Amino acid sequence: MDRIHVSTVVCLPPAEVYDFLVDFPRYARYSKHLTGVTVDGDGSPGTRYSLRFAWWKLSYTAHTEVTDVDPPTRIDWRVRRDFDARGDWRVDPLDAVPPHLPDDADSASRVHLEVEFDPDSVGGGILDLPRFVSFDWVIRKIKPILVEEAERVVGRIVADIEGRHREVDLVVHEVPDGI
Repeated sequence: MDRIHVSTVVCLPPAEVYDFLVDFPRYARYSKHLTGVTVDGDGSPGTRYSLRFAWWKLSYTAHTEVTDVDPPTRIDWRVRRDFDARGDWRVDPLDAVPPHLPDDADSASRVHLEVEFDPDSVGGGILDLPRFVSFDWVIRKIKPILVEEAERVVGRIVADIEGRHREVDLVVHEVPDGI
């Protein structure tokens, strides 16, 4: 399994961060390649999302499902079909506000986005590839884009959730092999 794990500090307590993260349809505003989200449910376990992605000449709809939640600290999800992938959002309270955050911050949480996926589990028929384009080439090109997207989404969420733009220190804990 390949893994992507990024995190950052948000100037809010875990409950406020969690309420924001559970509102998944807004994520399309943060991503360069996520073009639409439809939802069936309220964010609790069993909620299903259809995520429409577009990159280069390819488009794909990922069908995901919330598998478990532990408010206000965790949202677990998985891809329901086509390939093996799962992940979670975790919100860890911090005992003190780190010194690099704005002076008016009175609480802070570390937000983690972690994704595991098996690139070998992707079936050859899920993408309509242009002639002479191999699936291996697509996988090699997409891995770094997935990392960039994770970084972009987390950074934009911080600006939206805090209601202001600031320099966000994003920690990249883990990336897939070959990047």
